[in-house]
Amino acid sequence: MVFCSLIFMFVFLPVVLAAYFLLRSIPARNAFLLFASLFFYAWGEIKFVWIMLLSIVVNYSLAIVIDDTKSPALRRLFLTLTVIVNLGLLAFFKYSGWIVANLNNALTAAGQQTINLPPVDLPLGISFFTFHALSYVIDIYRKQAKAQRNPVNLALYISLFPQLVAGPIIRYHDVCDQLTERIVSVDKFAEGVRRFVTGLGKKMLIANTVAVPVDKIFGLSNSQLTPELAWLGAVCYMLQIYFDFSGYSDMAIGLGLMFGFRFLENFNYPYIAQSIREFWQRWHISLSNWFRDYLYIPLGGNRHGELRTCLNLVTVFFLCGLWHGASWTFVFWGLYHGFFLGVERLGFGKVLKSVPAPIQHLYTLFVVLIGWVFFRANSFSQAIAVCQAMFGKAAVDSCDTSAAFLLDGRLCFVLLVGVLISTPVMRNFVFAPALSVEARQPAFVLATVRTLLVVGILAFAIMEMASGTYNPFIYFRF
Repeated sequence: MVFCSLIFMFVFLPVVLAAYFLLRSIPARNAFLLFASLFFYAWGEIKFVWIMLLSIVVNYSLAIVIDDTKSPALRRLFLTLTVIVNLGLLAFFKYSGWIVANLNNALTAAGQQTINLPPVDLPLGISFFTFHALSYVIDIYRKQAKAQRNPVNLALYISLFPQLVAGPIIRYHDVCDQLTERIVSVDKFAEGVRRFVTGLGKKMLIANTVAVPVDKIFGLSNSQLTPELAWLGAVCYMLQIYFDFSGYSDMAIGLGLMFGFRFLENFNYPYIAQSIREFWQRWHISLSNWFRDYLYIPLGGNRHGELRTCLNLVTVFFLCGLWHGASWTFVFWGLYHGFFLGVERLGFGKVLKSVPAPIQHLYTLFVVLIGWVFFRANSFSQAIAVCQAMFGKAAVDSCDTSAAFLLDGRLCFVLLVGVLISTPVMRNFVFAPALSVEARQPAFVLATVRTLLVVGILAFAIMEMASGTYNPFIYFRF
């Protein structure tokens, strides 16, 4: 069950909201939300619910032990044990097949017998709920929060359905107080609805539209790529992944507001960044903050000289790439961003600031665009072929698909709107606070415009869902 489905919109969400508001106490509401979240997860992954429940039990129990233990050595021991259990589950289900496949390649090359490992299915959202659990136990170890003694509250933090499948990654110390005390007001609920609908529109009206040419172009053989197709595929994917993931984050944040939770922002117009460093301050902010707080700073951060700092950055982004998926293309994408962050750190960042802002922006967009080619490609050979085609070195045999055929009126319009919405222009125009009477602009004018816009987005998004149009969700595999 995904947010952008009719069964979620018209059955699951209304029923959960109605039952939630019929309950008056926070404990009762938490217990019901936990039940709803487990049902939400079991809808598509019932055979893997036990993995999430195991994660909850282990982290609940060991966090209490860590909190109650006085000996620093024993605290570190129990923390290490908890981290091993969490990462062990993640490694087995997400990386065991990939590790064995690479090992088998080496064994085959050496003339040795290969390892036979049955296929291992990837549990939905395991990367996200594992990071939520790790945040919890590390926060307890660092004494940034007290261990949660109420198992329902801890289970709700890990399994809360708005952020369960694709984030944002919520750190425990940011929401622990909201688990026991939160208020839902009319204004907060209305803000949540607007935010949810905005995300739904990003996903259904923009991401899904540009996904069609992306999948067609990346489904071609390397010999069928032309420069026009390669550029169209890369640019469309750049918009698809942003609007797909930021749209899902908007929906999650909006749902959280409806239930009284306020999650931190996950995207802040990353495509207006003027350096790769700034890009990562704006893109998937919750993941960047997680790696910064729980990996980069413990590794030493920027406290041990520039070369050590660059090594820490490359290490973090190697793991960031690997976190996204068991593939060498993801690893390369992480190392690629780590390299540019290191280069900027070593002096190129100062040079970059000395050139005009448009050049800084073009540099950032170009680096990010090439990175997305490797992120999307099915293999290194395809990624290299796309990049070669983008710069006129395509070896075209024949192609039944032309860029002109894919670039119809609707796609051109969506690309234009997507580029526009990737900047704060529309936010400042439509979602700015209502102007005061002194400004001779009645507040209800902007409120009316905002309401009509939200209703229009919702109507078109529902029509897209009802028509059964192409509706991929690319972050399922992460």
